[in-house]
Amino acid sequence: MSIHTDPFQLFADTADIIKEEVHDLAAIGCEYIQIDAPELAVLVDPTAQAGLYEKNGISCKRLLTEGVDLIDSIAEAPGVTFGLHTCRGNNDGRWLAEGGYDAILKEIVKRATRFEIFLLEYDSPHSGSFEPLADIPSEKTVVLGLVSTKTAELESEEGLMARIDDAARYFPREQMALSTQCGFNSGVRGNPIGEPAQERKLQLVAEVAHRVWS
Repeated sequence: MSIHTDPFQLFADTADIIKEEVHDLAAIGCEYIQIDAPELAVLVDPTAQAGLYEKNGISCKRLLTEGVDLIDSIAEAPGVTFGLHTCRGNNDGRWLAEGGYDAILKEIVKRATRFEIFLLEYDSPHSGSFEPLADIPSEKTVVLGLVSTKTAELESEEGLMARIDDAARYFPREQMALSTQCGFNSGVRGNPIGEPAQERKLQLVAEVAHRVWS
């Protein structure tokens, strides 16, 4: 048994395990792998940083540098497209971090070069403006998580299209896509949103995507 005196040693060992899983998935024909990175989204929120990382001796600066490098090292397998989701929390319909992506996105895209797709949650004012999208290289794909999985309230088509128009001021529209902000079940109890509402939200995503990109 090994004892890690530095949490980043543990992170590196974990990354090695995930690399093996990635190669196994690629070997059986998997063509898309999405890495969920809520630890990065926490870095937009000083209060969350203090409560989750600093009190446990984890350097936030290293998470945004060495941590992103470790995530990027996972994204290597022939024939596989990799997506990186910066989750802001979704368990039981709760959010985890509040603040704009300007605090982290430039460093992430500089280091996570093997990722072709960046999935960003923008379902509430907690996420700030679309302006940081300008830091993402135009050949990448940005998936806007505009449809909330935290509440059953249905967004309007026109409202979503207006937000996509706003995002297109900072990143090429033809390189964008639309999705729910996260999944519908991030914990044992699931989110406070029933199956009928989930279906309506998925239909909404498809309908708006067809209107915008067909």
